[in-house]
Amino acid sequence: MAHCEVCGNDYDLAFYIETQDGARHVFDSFSCAIHRMAPICEHCRVQIIGQGVEADGHWYCGAHCARAERREGIVDRV
Repeated sequence: MAHCEVCGNDYDLAFYIETQDGARHVFDSFSCAIHRMAPICEHCRVQIIGQGVEADGHWYCGAHCARAERREGIVDRV
């Protein structure tokens, strides 16, 4: 069994996520994985669990928040 790195639960169905840089994380639920790994919108501070948008290395939950931070050329749908 493995211990979730967020809540510490020792769970026989824990799962691992490996990031692009090779770091390996263990979680007992998707909610713990989201809590630890989801980027945060730099405008409204919500955790981005959908696709979000990236502009010049900054993450936003959508085009509205990106435009609110004066990022140009970002649209939700084309």
